[in-house]
Amino acid sequence: MKNCQKYSKGYYMPPVCDLSWAKKEYPDHAPTWCSVDLRDGNQSLIIPMSLDEKIEFYKMLLKIGFKEIEVGFPAASETEFEFLRRLVDENLIPDDVTVQVLTQAREHIIKKTFEALKGVKNAIVHVYNSTSVAQREQVFKKSKEEIKEIAVSGAKLLKKLTDEAGADYRFEYSPESFTGTEPEYALEVCNAVLDVWKPTADKKAIINIPVTVEMSMPHIYAMQVAYISQNLKYRDNVILSLHPHNDRGCGVADSEMGLLAGADRIEGTLFGNGERTGNADIVTIAMNMYALGVDPGLDFSNMPAIQEMYERVTRMHVHDRQPYAGSLVFAAFSGSHQDAIAKGMRYHEEHPERWTVPYLPIDPKDVGRQYDGDVIRINSQSGKGGVGFIMEQRYGISMPKKMREDFGYFVKGVSDHKHKELMPDEIYQIFQDEYVNVSKPYGLVDFLLQKEPNGIRFGTVTMNVNGAEEIFVARGNGRLDAISNALQKNLNLKYDNLTYSEHALEIGQTSRAMAYIGIDDGGKTYWGAGMDTDIITASIMALVSAINRMKNGKCENI
Repeated sequence: MKNCQKYSKGYYMPPVCDLSWAKKEYPDHAPTWCSVDLRDGNQSLIIPMSLDEKIEFYKMLLKIGFKEIEVGFPAASETEFEFLRRLVDENLIPDDVTVQVLTQAREHIIKKTFEALKGVKNAIVHVYNSTSVAQREQVFKKSKEEIKEIAVSGAKLLKKLTDEAGADYRFEYSPESFTGTEPEYALEVCNAVLDVWKPTADKKAIINIPVTVEMSMPHIYAMQVAYISQNLKYRDNVILSLHPHNDRGCGVADSEMGLLAGADRIEGTLFGNGERTGNADIVTIAMNMYALGVDPGLDFSNMPAIQEMYERVTRMHVHDRQPYAGSLVFAAFSGSHQDAIAKGMRYHEEHPERWTVPYLPIDPKDVGRQYDGDVIRINSQSGKGGVGFIMEQRYGISMPKKMREDFGYFVKGVSDHKHKELMPDEIYQIFQDEYVNVSKPYGLVDFLLQKEPNGIRFGTVTMNVNGAEEIFVARGNGRLDAISNALQKNLNLKYDNLTYSEHALEIGQTSRAMAYIGIDDGGKTYWGAGMDTDIITASIMALVSAINRMKNGKCENI
């Protein structure tokens, strides 16, 4: 691409700091989570949420387990002001939940914010001003001292108004556009704010380090976070918070590495919705922890319900490949993947203590997904393992290995011809239509067999042959052998190596038997299935089905 020379790094490397955090494998405990969906998320929507929609979203956040929720910028609009007042008036803020409000470090905006807070028991007042070189030079045209004074004045006013209100509000400060700010200067401003608030163990302050615009690789941001963490005043009484955006697609990585570097708290949104390319995706960050055996302290066990609510009230779409939440993230269409997953599932049933199923980093059921509809998906790329898995998991159909291969190829051909994915019920119907109790050109009408003293089975079998009933004498070592001998002799058939298996089958309240038979002819194996309440009848139906499929040239395992 041309013109890349007009770009240069807009970030600043921090001074030397302790990098021992970089040797950690992953965060070993959950951070404090703060959802900013109702502010950052809402302001990024083409059609912002209505009050009722925001209430519904807020209640879902409570259900998920968020204890800190940014509810808006009350001074920015009457809608945001009214939303906070509605939470207060309708007593919708639990005692163990803290609502957060955002305000610029400007006197009239701060005062308006405090008006909205009347009656709120637990609140975080989040004040910010921009500190970056670009903002100082191009937007505010102010010196470093003047920018720092804006932050300090805002911090003082927060403290003053809180004292006057007799409230116990907590304070948060953000050096907005931190990623374009010299780390030493950002630290200087943050420490100046902390000198005003003088946080204590009983009333900790929050210093929030935002990635207003991603400008560097995640390890650079993490080093900046480590520098701030290691040099903040009152560090034991400060909660170091991160607010990553996603301009470079690294919001999750910034968050995870920032936690390793010393951060205590994450501000983000469900599914990463936010201005421009979005905010840090709390669902992904939390589930990444979960997948490493760390309890994130948030409940995403009913991801489909969360997704449904989110898409409905925000009019946004959770991408099909969105980690953990997308409708296709656990889906395997590839035959080799499906086979490995099916085998892994069976292994897990025998060794349930740890989840190690190939291709699936977590158990889909942990987020409310189903194995047969969400994991194994069937199209022209699928194989016998996936088709067999669906048939067994959903319908209790446990075909012999070679028959699964035959049926898998058949289903694959149907999908390829139709150019579409096949749903489980469609696959089951194909099985019923093509393999089970096939009655043309030959149909079983009845059979009667007796056991002779020498153990030989002897009797008759009545068949419908091209529309006419015919009775054949049957004799053999067993019922199935006797019927097979009769059909081969009277219908001029020849096949070898009869392969047989059976099992009980439960469909609803009716108990049935399922039988499978494969017959060889000229190097090809033809498969049939029989279903009946009587296992002997099911077995003979399976044989007749296999013969009919042979006569009709239905063989997929060439």
